[in-house]
Amino acid sequence: MHPDLAPLAFLIGSWTGRGKGRYPTIEPFEYFEEATYTPGPGKPFIAYSQRTRRAGGGGEPLHSEAGYIRPAGPGKAELVIAQPTGIVEVHTGEVQDGRVDFRTSLVGLSKTAVEVAEARRRLEVEGGTMHYRLWMAAVGQPIQVHLEAELARVSGH
Repeated sequence: MHPDLAPLAFLIGSWTGRGKGRYPTIEPFEYFEEATYTPGPGKPFIAYSQRTRRAGGGGEPLHSEAGYIRPAGPGKAELVIAQPTGIVEVHTGEVQDGRVDFRTSLVGLSKTAVEVAEARRRLEVEGGTMHYRLWMAAVGQPIQVHLEAELARVSGH
């Protein structure tokens, strides 16, 4: 692992768990999530991928995204994400004590993407558990919690 990744090493591994989603424009839902954080071989980045499926019923796919986390100086990180829904997010973040808080500095939308104005993400690891929260401002709604999940480390660091 590249030495610049040491402050972010708490993320590395594969994670699975459950979450809940809500937003004023949709019905609340529960989901299963799988996420992986893989250090670049000798490079200062962590490759990230995530996918969710509906809890219960047929377990149909809900969402997926992929991107990279990069160190950006002491206590800082960057996150770049692409989504198949036509949304690209660029975040800047603060890293400390097993937690990283990201905030969008740029949201790019394709012509057919749903309007998203802002997103914030918090990843916090305690032992073998990751707590994840996503805030979103979209479709004319103010910034508010959209997703919350608790994931268990299944492999890795």
